Amino acid sequence: MCGRYSLVCTDELGNRFRVYQATLGFRSRFNVAPSRSMPVVVRRERVEMAMMEWGLVPHWARSPSKAHRPINARAETLAERPLFRELLRQHRCLVPASGFFEWRREGARKQPYYIRLRDEPLFAFAGLYDIRHDADGVAHPTYTIITTEANELLSPIHNRMPVILKPEDETRWLAPTPPAPNEMRAMLGPYPAGAMDAQPVSSRVNSPVEDDERLIAPLP
Repeated sequence: MCGRYSLVCTDELGNRFRVYQATLGFRSRFNVAPSRSMPVVVRRERVEMAMMEWGLVPHWARSPSKAHRPINARAETLAERPLFRELLRQHRCLVPASGFFEWRREGARKQPYYIRLRDEPLFAFAGLYDIRHDADGVAHPTYTIITTEANELLSPIHNRMPVILKPEDETRWLAPTPPAPNEMRAMLGPYPAGAMDAQPVSSRVNSPVEDDERLIAPLP
């Protein structure tokens, strides 16, 4: 699964994802937890960046407070789940990130690990989004991150990992027409383990209120 991630912003955020206009005023987040509003890249009339809340609320939900808000969607069953099937056709998105956290059980405790790409400071998770309008017509956009089976690096830590899109697949993921099933399987598989790094980090990340760069620093 993917329950926490980081986005360390640079001046290249907008350029990296080739957006018409990058989100203004956003600062780095080192411990992104569900319900946090974060930048998401979508294609509307053009490719643009918008702030959305992590934890999907479907547009038809009558009561968001009572709705199940999935933060993850399994790649293997996207086309089968009614909640995700329509979004897969029309509401695919990129979720910019710098790394993510996962926990490995070690006896009675869980050790957090920070996982990143070795040579890429910014990358994109594959995501889906929806927009619900409240009674006053105010839009509330939300998103979920797609997950897949873990690669060789992650499998000793957890059996799932977020789908990290290769740069050449990002444009196709945002294209107006959805990928064909064979394209989908190729894009939504595990990222190559050899291009990734996983390091144990401080258990301070367990608290969603903690948010500073020390959270992603490897333990001595």
